[in-house]
Formats: sequence, structure tokens, C-alpha cells
Amino acid sequence: MAKYIGLDLGSVTCGVSASDTGLIARTVKTLRFEEDNYDRAMDLVLEVIQKEKPEKIILGYPLLLNDDVGPRAQLCEEFKEVLEGESGIEVILWDERFTTKIAEDILLEANVSRKKRKKKIDQLAAVQILQTYLDAHGNC
Repeated sequence: MAKYIGLDLGSVTCGVSASDTGLIARTVKTLRFEEDNYDRAMDLVLEVIQKEKPEKIILGYPLLLNDDVGPRAQLCEEFKEVLEGESGIEVILWDERFTTKIAEDILLEANVSRKKRKKKIDQLAAVQILQTYLDAHGNC
């Protein structure tokens, strides 16, 4: 079975999820870096890739609600290009609209404290990104 990694790239964090089977996404960790230091974010992501050894990487693509590509989505396009070049692994941009909201709703429903929600929200958003990709591609 194929192994995947999901990424939710923000300005100071990157949530990481993985699937060992191509069926179910799980949380891995939240990477933290100085604001807009995407060189450091890249180094941290490459460390995770070295450990997890995925066949594909699914990167959240924050399109605007009208489907336009805004500055955040452009940044993800650039990150994708560099990540593919550095890792040699295919990176797929995947619509991430509403994933953070869904993740927050899950944590709220589970009565997770605000402090713990902050630590887990990016990982769960990465799980949502990866899981919707897996579901859409018949891997479930």
C-alpha cells in the first residue's frame, strides 16, 4: 500500500499527518518555525519525510472562496516546487478550505481545552487534508 504525508502549512506552524495504508490519516506532529521562515519550515518537513518515507505528499492549498489563487496559495505553489525538488517526491496541492474549521469543531465537540486545541489544531487540519484526498481517490 502507498504511504502518504499530509501538510497544513501556515505562517509559523506546519501540521503533519500520515497514512501508512492509504486508508486512514493519522496525526504526526506540529512543526514550529519563526514567522514566514519557510526555509526552516522546509528543513523541518524534509526531516519528517526522511523519517516517514512517503510515496506522495499532499499539501494543503488555501484557495480563496471564489477559487482564486491568493498570496497564501501562491506561497504553497512555491513551497510545492521546492519540496518536490528537494525530496524527489510528488507533491499534490489539495484544496484545504474549511479544514481548520472542521478540525476545530472536532476538538470542541471532544471538549478539548483551548490550550490543547492550539497544540493539535494544525495536526488535525493536516489529517483533514490528507483524509479528504484519500477518500476522493478511492483509497478507502
